[in-house]
Amino acid sequence: MTIGIVIVAAGRGERAGSPDEGPKQYRPIGGRPVIAHTLDTFLRWQRRGPIVVVIHPDDEELYEGATAALSASGVILTFGGDTRQRSVYEGLKALSATEATHVMIHDAARPFVDHALLDRIAAAFDEGIDAVLPAVGVTDTLKRGGTDGRVHETVPRAGLYAAQTPQSFLLSEIRSAHEKAAALRRDDFTDDAAIAEWAGMPVSIVEGSVDNIKLTVKRDMTMADERLTANALPDVRTGNGYDVHQLVPGDGVTLCGVFIPHDQKLSGHSDADVALHALTDALLATCGAGDIGDHFPPSDMQWKGASSKIFLDHAAKIVREKGGTIMNADVSLIAEAPKVGPHRDKMRENMATILGISIDRCSVKATTNETIGFVGRREGIAAIATATVVYRGSPA
Repeated sequence: MTIGIVIVAAGRGERAGSPDEGPKQYRPIGGRPVIAHTLDTFLRWQRRGPIVVVIHPDDEELYEGATAALSASGVILTFGGDTRQRSVYEGLKALSATEATHVMIHDAARPFVDHALLDRIAAAFDEGIDAVLPAVGVTDTLKRGGTDGRVHETVPRAGLYAAQTPQSFLLSEIRSAHEKAAALRRDDFTDDAAIAEWAGMPVSIVEGSVDNIKLTVKRDMTMADERLTANALPDVRTGNGYDVHQLVPGDGVTLCGVFIPHDQKLSGHSDADVALHALTDALLATCGAGDIGDHFPPSDMQWKGASSKIFLDHAAKIVREKGGTIMNADVSLIAEAPKVGPHRDKMRENMATILGISIDRCSVKATTNETIGFVGRREGIAAIATATVVYRGSPA
């Protein structure tokens, strides 16, 4: 037995908010698109076989962007029709070309499906059941109303269930049922279990999950985002940077954007601001964006003599584009001379301005090397920098 998966993601999600926001399955909850949460659960399920995702023909670029961070290279992509029923049929046809013998049909807009539910369905398959419906018993009192706006009857809730997905079947039988419905132009079924019942397949109920909700309206999206955000670990990242430049005869050095008169200068392709270079590397490290040499190679003559503020500003922009908020920046300078103390506040002010944070989040410290090594011999100045950045949307 091989259990294939069909994830239906071809809908427009018109009730979930403004059309300008795009289909609901591509909108973010907890920092990731809805479909990424759903697909990731199935990708990590140990018993899963081939996976088919059914999307709208206009959404290929949206899908690629939403799933880029997943290891989804083996997922089969196909296009759906103008109804969910027709989209499922396209998914079943695509899955039939694989080794799958059984299928789980799941709505992309149910991102909270869990492995325990999938295991219960698989266990039913193991027992020889060919059609499985996950469902939860109705707990609310049900009323039947009339067109006059009045209650006509209280409906006994015993034996009533709310159906969920993945609705799961022997692949050959559910595909045959869909083919029969398509041939008769029956497109009025509300779910796949209804088609199976119509085709004469006995459908067994397994316990669903109260968390396995379908995101339908905008409030559902908001609640899902709040739930995931509440359960998220804070994505706090710390990056380190180190740089050193040689001291040569000159008239002064530039540190943290402050020119300090001195009888030596720092040698480098740019202005050789060793402090901002180290801090640039620290910021880039928080999002795996390489180092300063990757973005500003010394071989590129346009950076000759350039202000290192350009480099730090560029790194801060990269961090922000990747969803980061810079929380703290700390620079330690290691030099015998010149004295840093008188210029510390101006250095912190420069860092705060470039990074767009308050000055109390910027620190500059200095120490000597006790006349030991190249720093002690006044042959160079070294800098060590640390940056702390919080990134949005890291799920627990």
